[in-house]
Amino acid sequence: MKIVCNREKLLHAFQNVASVAPQRSPMAILQNVKLEVAEGGATLMATDLEVGVRYQTSGIDVEVPGEVVLPTDRFGRILRESSDETFRIECDGKSASVRGERSKFNLPVANASEFPPVAGFDEESYYEVPARLLRELIRRTLFATDAESSRYALGGIKLEVEEGILTAVATDGRRLAKMAGPVQTTGEPVGFGEATIVPSRSMQLIERVISDSDSEVQIAIRQNDLLVRTSCATVFTRLLEGRFPRWKEVFPQRTDSSKIELSVGPFNSAVRQAAIATSDESRGINFTFGEGSLVLAGRAAEVGDSHVELPINYNGKSITISLDPRYMIEFLKVLDDNQTFTIDLSDGDSAAVCSTDDGYGYVIMPLARDR
Repeated sequence: MKIVCNREKLLHAFQNVASVAPQRSPMAILQNVKLEVAEGGATLMATDLEVGVRYQTSGIDVEVPGEVVLPTDRFGRILRESSDETFRIECDGKSASVRGERSKFNLPVANASEFPPVAGFDEESYYEVPARLLRELIRRTLFATDAESSRYALGGIKLEVEEGILTAVATDGRRLAKMAGPVQTTGEPVGFGEATIVPSRSMQLIERVISDSDSEVQIAIRQNDLLVRTSCATVFTRLLEGRFPRWKEVFPQRTDSSKIELSVGPFNSAVRQAAIATSDESRGINFTFGEGSLVLAGRAAEVGDSHVELPINYNGKSITISLDPRYMIEFLKVLDDNQTFTIDLSDGDSAAVCSTDDGYGYVIMPLARDR
């Protein structure tokens, strides 16, 4: 194998792929990234057998086709630390030579034939989602997962399709985020079922490989796994086992609640200020809505107290609810500062339901307040 490549382009592709390779594994071959080059282009691959990625990269001139497995850590450091514009990489099956304009490295390499296969996207029936929408679906729900939970299913994002709408849902048991948008089908793809729960780390990878130039992304469901294809990458992931909470029951059907419209930027600033006077033991902030203003009050014995006022367009009945500011700040972080959202409140003991006009919903359970 002999190639000449642009270092920056290879670095970008390698970093996306290398995140999948485990740092430690009983199978040492998995601690590498496989590079296959042919006349048609170059493909980087990595897998830990639960998640896999194939990434096609440009900026490579192929002199002799072939394949090589490159050690993730050392080859990644060569790409990052070098200032050379181009590299010439040659492999004889036992070692790889990496030459720049002012540098040269020789690395021992494993047998490329021992690298396990990484699934490609060969499905004829699949779902098709706008790339920007899928990115938002992931970004607005991922933070609400709970990778540390003993309830395995909470460590991922549940996907559902119903009547042409794709919905992504995530929860850690204390708050729940959902985002929905249109999806199209090609052929007769396997349906999203109760078990279509995608691990958080797989969703992070999918978000990362969606490029700004992508217009559509294809998704295919198989028995226990999911495939996602972008213009340059294919991601394979096993699905999580376990039962996901009945999330639709979390969104209350209210008729007598108060719906208050708030601006993201000013509200976020007020919450962050009030959160200064909270601690690990006393996290809660009291949010009091009424008489044209919102009053946020925090108190922790060891750090003091806070009182922040924000004018709002609400003159209904006074409602005080205690919420964890971290959960509110994480919700606000995925919205634009100039955006508005609606918070739906019934009383201080019922969930706060936040929603936007673009299909995003967020539920936060209240904390117990001192009577």
